[in-house]
Amino acid sequence: MAFPSHGVTHRPTVTGTRGMVSSAHPLASLAGARILLQGGNAFDATVAVASTLNVAEPYMSGIAGCGYMLVYHAKEDAIHVLDYMGTSPHQATLDAYSVPRSNEGGIRSGMIPAACGGWMALLDRYGSMSRADIFASAIEHAENGYAVTTKNAEFMAGAASRFSETGAKIIMSRGRTPRPGEVLVQKELAQTFRKVVEGGAEVFYRGEIAKHIAQFFRENDGLITEKDLEDFQVDWPAPISTTFKDYEIYCPPPPCSGFQYLETFNILENDPLADLGHNSAQYLHLLIEAIKLASADRAEYTCAENPPITGLLSKDYAASQRKRIGYRAGVGGGERYTKDKLPSEILPGNAAEWINECTTHFDVVDGEGNAVAVTQSLGSGFGSGVALGETGMFLNNFMNWFDLLPESPNAIGPHKQIEMCMSPCQVWKDGKLFAVIGTPGSHGILQTTAQMVLNLIEHGMNIQAAIEAPRVRVDNPGTSVMMEGRIPIDVRAGLEARGHEPNVLPDWTAGVGGGQGIAVDQVEGSLMGGADPRRDGYSIGI
Repeated sequence: MAFPSHGVTHRPTVTGTRGMVSSAHPLASLAGARILLQGGNAFDATVAVASTLNVAEPYMSGIAGCGYMLVYHAKEDAIHVLDYMGTSPHQATLDAYSVPRSNEGGIRSGMIPAACGGWMALLDRYGSMSRADIFASAIEHAENGYAVTTKNAEFMAGAASRFSETGAKIIMSRGRTPRPGEVLVQKELAQTFRKVVEGGAEVFYRGEIAKHIAQFFRENDGLITEKDLEDFQVDWPAPISTTFKDYEIYCPPPPCSGFQYLETFNILENDPLADLGHNSAQYLHLLIEAIKLASADRAEYTCAENPPITGLLSKDYAASQRKRIGYRAGVGGGERYTKDKLPSEILPGNAAEWINECTTHFDVVDGEGNAVAVTQSLGSGFGSGVALGETGMFLNNFMNWFDLLPESPNAIGPHKQIEMCMSPCQVWKDGKLFAVIGTPGSHGILQTTAQMVLNLIEHGMNIQAAIEAPRVRVDNPGTSVMMEGRIPIDVRAGLEARGHEPNVLPDWTAGVGGGQGIAVDQVEGSLMGGADPRRDGYSIGI
């Protein structure tokens, strides 16, 4: 069975037989490929990619950020979730955020830095190489600098207003953000990586780095303490999944909100999607309405005590949800929890009745069949905008993903997990890995992932075409829907006739995500990588 050739692509597809890395920056993909060529496994390469993205894409993710991994270990023949999202500080209360926007940026907007713990946990459990070898590329590019790309320059300039004094010192050393081709040096970050190479998670959460972080928070009216860092733990929960026709689709469990796209697949499973035509008016209408229904459930149930995942993912519940889709566009409630609902707004279903869950994404598959899908983030561009003292690390701003409404199940509270839209995905068929895939994009992750997977499964596209195809996103309350300009005018007219309000975006925009993915040929075992031209995505196969 050869890879499907269907789908016109903006850039050529990439193939390999001994390994594949698809990430949001060519230097990071190269770092992972180097590890594979040196005899390392997918887990070693994952941390090489993650740490190099910290350097080459510093506004998206980093060692003081958070994330999820979906990990397949071939010898165990088991899929695991590595949850390194962390928690809010012990001192986080609604009263601590009485100053407007203090949860959006600045020193109090950060959750416990968790990425270092996640990276080290993966290496401790499955790594095969030394930390010095794995971090070599990241240290090299941080110490000596790397040439900023056009996309780098755009994102950095767009985030310039977020910088604290310590953040500006790193990124705006010229008095402005770097321009394309200029070299960005991050020596303090290189030194932090060297300390992690030497001391692992211990030095970060209980040793020299931890003490430096805690002191910085004390001196700057922050909330994170040495106890917060000492109490940090990663988690290895089991994934959740649903079947879609001949496929099994996996994602992390709540408080990850990936179950939204699993529910979307269930709602649409019995519709003749392929026959409707890719991105036809009727196809998009069904997709948009299914997204609205699943999104309402996600906002209601993700952070509820004992979320009814069994009910939410049952086929009978999906059938009841499908009956709620008519010819006309429904009124969506937007992507975040709201206390006051719009007239006729789509409300969450009663899933309990059916009981019988600024970012980067990358994927790595090695020659042994190990596979890792990773979505991690700092939150907004450069997270909080605060670099933690002399560490070179930007603190995330994931307190912004909590709600300030006391009624919300996702309201700010002490030592609490958040609802999290980051959700890496694995797709399996007949007991074999079919694809690892994912995207950044806030709550749009849960919509873009569904579209990319449907492009693979229903429309027979290869991985590159599936990622490049034009997308839609339902983000605002009401009947509006964002869509890339490549969606034809007649399709927009067909949606308008059904009551949708198209909001046309540029032909190619990171506003609908920046997907990466790797597909596996079910017979040959060969690999095909896809990387999104909406960002600096690159795939490298060996």
